[in-house]
Amino acid sequence: MNEVRPQLDELLFGPVENVSVESVEVADTRVRVEARTTAKRATCPGCGCWSGRIHGSYLRFPRDLPTAGKFVVVSLRVRRFVCAEDSCPRKTFAEQVPGLTHRFGRRTERLRSTLVSVGLALAGRAGARMADALGVPVSRNTLLRLITSLPDPPTATPRVVGVDEYAQRKGRIYGTVLVDVETRRPVDLLPDREADTLAAWLSQRPGIEIICRDRALFYAEGAARGAPQSLQVADRWHLWHNLGEAAEKCFYRHRGCLRPAPAPLEEPGQASPATATSPWPTGHRFAERTRAKHSTVHALLAAGHSKRSVARQLGMGLNTVLRFSRATEPEQLFTGQWQSRPTKLDAYKPYLDQRWQEGCTNAWKLWEEIKAQGYPDGYGNVRAYVSRTLRGKPQPVGPRPPSARAVTRWILTHPDALAESDRLQLKTVLAGCSGLESLASHVRAFADMLTQLRGERLSEWIASATVTDLPSLQRFARHLERDLDAVTVGLSHPWNSGVVEGHVNRIKMLKRQMFGRAGFELLRKRVLLAK
Repeated sequence: MNEVRPQLDELLFGPVENVSVESVEVADTRVRVEARTTAKRATCPGCGCWSGRIHGSYLRFPRDLPTAGKFVVVSLRVRRFVCAEDSCPRKTFAEQVPGLTHRFGRRTERLRSTLVSVGLALAGRAGARMADALGVPVSRNTLLRLITSLPDPPTATPRVVGVDEYAQRKGRIYGTVLVDVETRRPVDLLPDREADTLAAWLSQRPGIEIICRDRALFYAEGAARGAPQSLQVADRWHLWHNLGEAAEKCFYRHRGCLRPAPAPLEEPGQASPATATSPWPTGHRFAERTRAKHSTVHALLAAGHSKRSVARQLGMGLNTVLRFSRATEPEQLFTGQWQSRPTKLDAYKPYLDQRWQEGCTNAWKLWEEIKAQGYPDGYGNVRAYVSRTLRGKPQPVGPRPPSARAVTRWILTHPDALAESDRLQLKTVLAGCSGLESLASHVRAFADMLTQLRGERLSEWIASATVTDLPSLQRFARHLERDLDAVTVGLSHPWNSGVVEGHVNRIKMLKRQMFGRAGFELLRKRVLLAK
């Protein structure tokens, strides 16, 4: 036993010093290791003085990592020393084994560090299930307590810091994450996104030189107050995203230009035979109902039924059946109040039909257009004409027009990366509208500034965009002027907030793992300590 004891000590306790294994008992489900400390003296935790005077000894039973699927319990005999310093308030103290035990600890250090790693990676419930699979069952609350008891990692003041918001409860509670852009590690989490909080955090770290942020006003104000010596950089991804939103609004306003050219309307004197012979167009609900009844009545009469029998079967009055039987064609029944009467809208119906074919399906807009031309009546007649007549007309047959979002995606994609079919459709759309062609040229110019880092052209681009007939693009350009210095730096330097966006996505994953336990303190520990 004495020959193999050093190897057994190394196998069971690794690099831990001053511990000697006395015996090992292996049962069906557990392993008991009896060991003792061998140090001659120990340091008092109160005064730091060394003492070799032993007061007594006792047994500790810390749990260790399982071995071969069996629980491991260490029966460790430790000693209590008498403090040699008279002025020390501690009269006696228990020795601790570095790397194996700590004060009031019921687990060995390597078991505790393993559980901490599991908790940081998987949090409460998922971590408890993994610990149970590893053979060290603990509750989810124990894992969370181990995480919250950890100290914050030591961090140096970053030179380049990224700032962005994250949602603790989406739409209600937001916080701020700060990331060292150079090391790509999170530096801190703030409980809110107020300018005062960010300014106070930055003022305590005067070594920050560059701040990468989005265009939120509270971050701009907080960075200016807390670190006036730093260089603020507006993130290029947010600039491109905002330009895409403005472009999509422009395409939506010009959605009529996305439709194919309509077929020419027929001349007034070239009416179709059906329209010429029938006062009602085909598809009118009352006309179709009358035609169906006329056909049924004549079919029953031809089959030998009497008029009274037809009236009973169809639930019609006898006089109505007589009137249907006398009419050789259903068009002869379209008389009286069913016949269309002349209205003040008749003079404007050709224009309404033309605008409907061009793609304008908004009744209110159509009413405003003919009102400007002199139409004296109200909106109700136009709405009735649109709903009863125009919506029943077939639209021009052709390919489905592209959506505003699809065209926005085409215009934001590099031309070399576009599919041939998409490139041809985009060319057709831009050729049919000068406004959209102007929008495309401004988007390409901004993309060249963004990719080639030519921020010196920004002022010229803004001046050109503000004079276009595109309200959404004008608003985007005016918003750039409010944060012109940071946007110019963002389009001139390689720094960006891409790593911060990655950590925001990681925070979302950590929140989902905690199953409602995503309090700020616990979330902050996991964000800063998890690998």
